[in-house]
This record gives sequence, C-alpha cells and structure tokens, in this order.
Amino acid sequence: MKFSVNQKDLQNSLNYCQGVIEKRSTLPILSNVLLEAKDSNLKITATDLDLIFIQNISNIEISDEGETTTSCSIMYDIVRKFNNEKKINFNLVSENKLNLESDKSTFNLNCIKASEFPITESNFKENEFQINSKKLLNLLNKCKFSVSNDETRHYLSGIFLHITEKENKKYLTAVATDSHRMAISKTLITDEIKFEPIILPKKTIFQLCSLLGDFDGDIKISNLKSKIKFEFNEIILMSKLIDGKFPNYYQVIPKDNQKKLEIDLKPFLISVDRVASVSLDKKDGLRMNLREDNLNLSVNNSNSGDGKESLPVKFEHELDISFNPRYLIDVASNLDGNKVEIFLKDSASPALIKDPSDFDSIYVIMPMKG
Repeated sequence: MKFSVNQKDLQNSLNYCQGVIEKRSTLPILSNVLLEAKDSNLKITATDLDLIFIQNISNIEISDEGETTTSCSIMYDIVRKFNNEKKINFNLVSENKLNLESDKSTFNLNCIKASEFPITESNFKENEFQINSKKLLNLLNKCKFSVSNDETRHYLSGIFLHITEKENKKYLTAVATDSHRMAISKTLITDEIKFEPIILPKKTIFQLCSLLGDFDGDIKISNLKSKIKFEFNEIILMSKLIDGKFPNYYQVIPKDNQKKLEIDLKPFLISVDRVASVSLDKKDGLRMNLREDNLNLSVNNSNSGDGKESLPVKFEHELDISFNPRYLIDVASNLDGNKVEIFLKDSASPALIKDPSDFDSIYVIMPMKG
C-alpha cells in the first residue's frame, strides 16, 4: 500500500475518529483506524463496536492499493503537527510497519493487519428518508442537555426520536429527560416517511452534532430494528440504538399552568448565573420570589454565603418557587428569541418553559423542595 494524501483532509477525518474510538479499549485493534487505499479513494474507518464512523477521501494519489490498521491517536498526533499545506506520503513497508513522511519528517508506525479489524458496514436501505442537516442539528441541540447520566435507567440516556402528528402535519420529534427536566423539540416533515421510534445513544448524538456542525445540506437516514445509519458528504455514521421503552413523556407536560411569567431572556440568564456563583456546586436551590411584575432571585449556601438580585418581569400573581439554577441556565442558553415565558402553577408543580420565537420547542423543569 502506497499513497499520498492532503494533511488537512486527513487531520479532519482522524479528528472525528478520535471521538468514536474508546480511549481505554481492552482490544488493541479497536484503538486503531482501518485505512483502505483503492480506486483513488482513501477509506478511513473507526469503531467502538457500537458506533462506526466511515469517511472516504477522494482524488488521492495511489501508487499501490492496499489496507492496514494503525493507532488512531498516535497518527492523529503526528498528522496535526505537520504543515497543513503539505502532502503526507504513506508506505506500508511490511505487514506490521507503516511509514509516513512529509517534508523532512519520517515516522514508522506499528500496524495490525486489516483482516483483524471487526467487520463494520451493514448494508440497509430500508425506511430511508432525507432531512436538512441544520434542521436535524437544531433538533438534537435543543434536547441533548436533558439526556440522563443515570446508567441504571439506560432508556433515558439518549434522545427519543419519533414521528408525531398535529393538525394533519407530521413532525420528527425529539425528547430527552433525566426525570428532573425534559426537553421536547420537533421539525416539520413534508415527505411521507416510515420511521420506527428509536432512542439514539448519547455518544452518537455528540458525534453526530460534531459532524453536522461542519456540513450544510441533506442527510440520508435509514433505520433497521436495532441500528441507524446517517449518510452525507462522503461520511457514514452507523450506530446501535438503545434497547428499551421510553416513558410516556406526554403525560408529564403540565396542562393547567395558568400563571405566566414573562422575562427578557438575556438579563434573566445573566442574573441566574451571577446569583448562582455563590453556590459551590450549583446544586443549591435558586429561590424565585415572585410578586407583581417583580422577581427576586436568591441563593443561600451555609458554607459560602448568599446572593440576591431583582429583575423587572411581567407577572400578575404571587409565588415562591425554587429551581436548580443549572437547569434554568441550560434551558435559557438554548432559546433563540429575546424573551422567555415560564408557566407556573404552584411551588411544588413542574414549570413549563417556552420560547415565544420557537413554537416547536418546550421545556419542563421540576422545582426543588424548600
């Protein structure tokens, strides 16, 4: 195997591979990337057995076709330190030695033969549909902060993606909850599609968001029972799905929260963050003391002190309620407009949060006691 590739193209691809590969894998082959040089293409594959990343770099110079695997982290570390305008020349000098050189630098990396790399690509085209990459990215970004870190309830450690219908319109809807807070967002689907409800794992979500952030265009999605496949821009990302039943989230959405609080978003976000500074772990409750058109925020920590701040708001009732400030900051940071609307019932009931500029997303936060 002998080929030359542009430094920048290879660095970008290996950067994505780094996000897939497990840093502490017990199988040495899983720390490696599979390199396949064939038909003027370099195909790069990385996997942790649950998630597979494949990218084709086209129009590369190949003198000798072939394949091998080598350490992703070491190769990435070398490649990113080369001049980004340069070509890097690869030469498989023996079954277990890969030579790479650029400018005046030469490296020899240990290899494991390609036949030991786990078979990765499965070919499925069923239930395939297309969606704009920015729409999908927005959907995932609106929900990913609410994904649970609790390993015991594995079905909450991902985003629930499914089709919903409202007023004869179909939406791809995303939901995430850690049982203290919930995020729901949807995007209109104009094509007739078949899409079984799935739970997308957290690691896949973050990898996908990273890839989508660098791409603008349509993305092909196909899902088959326990797997999902995303295809775009010479890239394939395949993932196992979370096996489990997502709870009936709809019944948790407050239906009769009549007390509407309207606040300017930016001052609210800054004030919550500032007042919460006095809390050492941001887990102390942020007390919201609401009187007509006035909001008093306060945090009291017996070890570090207390903080208070007032804001003018639109509110026609009286209510005292406490929230985890981190949850409020996470939600407020993901709103697009200039205002935030919080619908309340009483000090013990969950709050419903809406963005007046985005009718497709809602958030629910449980209050804290005391």
